[in-house]
Amino acid sequence: MKKVAVIGAGTMGNGIAHVFAMNGYDVKLVDISEEALARALDTIAANLDRMVTKGRITAKAKKATLKNIVTSTKIEAIKDRDLVVEAATENVDLKLRIFKEMDANTKKSCILATNTSSISITKIAAVTSRPDKVIGMHFMNPVPVMKLVEVIKGYSTSNAVTKKIMALSKDLGKVPVEVNDYPGFVANRILMPMINEAIITLFEGVAGVEEIDTVMKLGMAHPMGPLQLADFIGLDVCLAILEVLHEGMGNPKYAPCPLLVNMVMAGKLGRKSGEGFYTYVRGSKETKVSRQFA
Repeated sequence: MKKVAVIGAGTMGNGIAHVFAMNGYDVKLVDISEEALARALDTIAANLDRMVTKGRITAKAKKATLKNIVTSTKIEAIKDRDLVVEAATENVDLKLRIFKEMDANTKKSCILATNTSSISITKIAAVTSRPDKVIGMHFMNPVPVMKLVEVIKGYSTSNAVTKKIMALSKDLGKVPVEVNDYPGFVANRILMPMINEAIITLFEGVAGVEEIDTVMKLGMAHPMGPLQLADFIGLDVCLAILEVLHEGMGNPKYAPCPLLVNMVMAGKLGRKSGEGFYTYVRGSKETKVSRQFA
C-alpha cells in the first residue's frame, strides 16, 4: 500500500500527509480549497525545516518528502490509491458525505480510513459498499511528533484490513493500538471527561485557569494542564466529542459544561482563534489567562 491519499488539508491532514511522505509513500493531498492546500504545503515545509535544523533529517530527505506529495482539488484524483485517509472536520454529516464520495471514486480493493476522534466507524462504514474495508486511524496532534495511532475496528471491519493498518502504522514509526468501535474509543472517552470536569471546576469557581492547570501539571505530572490542552485541541472539537459521547452513552456525566458551550458559541475556540481559556499571539509562545471566569 504505497499509494495513499489524504482528504482534508487542515492541521491533521497536513500532518498525516507529512508522515506518509517522509516514509516514502506516494501521497495525494486533496482539499476543495487551493488556499488550504498551499497553506498545508507551507506548513509541511516549515516543519521539515525545523527537523533539518535539529538534525533529525537531512536536507535531501526534506526535498524527497516534499516531492512525494501532490495536491488536488478533485476527488477523482484518488482513483488509483490503495489507502485513503479522511481528515476533515469532526462533523458526522460531512464525514458521511465524504465517505460516499471516497467509495464511489476508488478501486474496490482500496481501504478507506478515517481520522475521526469519536464518530462511529460502523456508522461511517454503513454508507459505503465496502464496510469490511473501512477502519479508523486516529492520529494524535501534532502528527509528526506523537507516536500513538488508535486503530479502530468497526462492526464489519475485517481482521485482514486491521492487520494491514496495524503493520502500516508501524511502518510510519508509530505505535498502533487496536480498539473497538464505541463512542470516544479509548483516548477521548477518558480524556474529554477530564477536560470537561476541569471546565466545570472553573465554572463553579473552585479555582482559576492557571491554578487548575498547575495542579494537574505539578500534581499529576501532565505535560500541560487540561484547560491549556483544550485550547490546543480546539474548544469546538472538545464540544463535538463530548456531544458524541453524551448522545452515544446516554449518560449525563458526559454532558458538556455550559461554559464550554457558551465559549464555542462566542467563537472562543482556543489557540486557533487566538482566544480560549488563554489568549494567544501568532508567532509568540507567550500566553495569559484570557479573562476572569469566576
